[in-house]
Amino acid sequence: MAQKLPSDFVWGFATASYQIEGSHNVDGRGPSIWDTFSHRKGTIKDGSNGDVATDSYRLWREDIALLKEHGVNAYRFSISWSRLIPLGGRDDTVNETGIAFYRQFIEELVKNSITPYVTLYHWDLPQGLDDSYGGWLNKEEIIKDYTHYAELCFTRYGDLVKNWITFNEPWCVSVLGYANGVFAPGHKGDKENWIVAHHVILSHAYAVRLYREKFKGPQGGQIGITLDSQWLEPWIILRRVCIAAAQRGIDFKLGRFADPIYKGYYPSAVKAMIGDRLPEFTDEEVKVVKGSSDFFGLNTYTTQLVKEGGEDEIQGKVQYTFVRPDGSQLGTQAQVPWLQTYPPGFRSLLNYVWKTYQMPVYVTENGFAVKDENTLPLDEVVHDKDRIEYYDGYANAVLQAVTEDGVQVKSYFAWSLLDNFEWADGYETRFGVTYVDYSTQKRTPKDSARFLKKWFSEHIAARFCTETES
Repeated sequence: MAQKLPSDFVWGFATASYQIEGSHNVDGRGPSIWDTFSHRKGTIKDGSNGDVATDSYRLWREDIALLKEHGVNAYRFSISWSRLIPLGGRDDTVNETGIAFYRQFIEELVKNSITPYVTLYHWDLPQGLDDSYGGWLNKEEIIKDYTHYAELCFTRYGDLVKNWITFNEPWCVSVLGYANGVFAPGHKGDKENWIVAHHVILSHAYAVRLYREKFKGPQGGQIGITLDSQWLEPWIILRRVCIAAAQRGIDFKLGRFADPIYKGYYPSAVKAMIGDRLPEFTDEEVKVVKGSSDFFGLNTYTTQLVKEGGEDEIQGKVQYTFVRPDGSQLGTQAQVPWLQTYPPGFRSLLNYVWKTYQMPVYVTENGFAVKDENTLPLDEVVHDKDRIEYYDGYANAVLQAVTEDGVQVKSYFAWSLLDNFEWADGYETRFGVTYVDYSTQKRTPKDSARFLKKWFSEHIAARFCTETES
């Protein structure tokens, strides 16, 4: 009998509010740091912004129709904080029109038997909070305001939403926003990113404590965080220095968020290298942070080979490469330079996360941007064989991890439902299984959408109704 994923396996697509919604100044929505950043000259490769994006604030019914067409059983999306609280703060006015928009959207998902997975923060901090006190740099204020925002969402949507994700990729929030400066709010330096990361972990933890104390019982949901990491493979498999470099690289990419949340402390390698620039948790904070996730949310796209050396302490002073010692490339190259196809690395990462943290794993993003897809005619774009190759390999890696390795993988969310505003890349990079003509907003499914629908229909075990259900 063919290997199958369990009957309750969750699969679908993922998106983020700023990347798809548009309507940036409609119905009371306030500006976010991404509105400000993308309008600043020179920040986005193609000079674009998310003012319109895929116009999903208006075309959300089309998006749900696509989800149904693609055969999913779940959808992961994020809420725009500044659409609910335009200025963002706990004493600021709530925008009931924004509340009603997401309520209607969630109700329609549920009506169509699509389970909502809601991300509370996918990088779009209200600009008002950044202006008034520095946003994520201000520990006391941001924890209170984020927790207040989270409570608003739990209160208004928790009867329908049973799966909450507090933050998407705090590594990107902190490093790309406050060290490299390539993401909003565009700060550069070697100190702020460690502070911001610390405050994000605390904000996550206090929101989780609130949910568990006040909402989890009556609403019956679960809550966790999504962390991002590639798999890091030693450049030379059996060379001790490469093995050590790979582990240190994982500690700096994944462990510096996962270890506090699941174990209660930062990795020793991170503490040793960063020293007093790395903030410390108080004893009381450790009690709140440790164990503050009901699952392990994982965004992952690629594998990189690792060897010792380099000056970038954010990477743990290791070097990443796709080039093997024999000069060959690891896999098929994507549009973006940081991504190549390598399914065995995905399986290795799933095993590592499960063995290290012993939490059920929810794959919340995984996908591929086909090289030069933004320049090809539509009749070629829809036949996206490189993306299909990617999904075939990575979906089967999940199957192997579950059925052969015993890893508790509970979900797979492909990135993304739609081509969209791809942050600093603008609209040049396309990750969608649905082609979007940005001049008309017409959506056209690609072959990869049909591939995933067929693959999951064939690889999720049938669910048998009990007498009470029938």
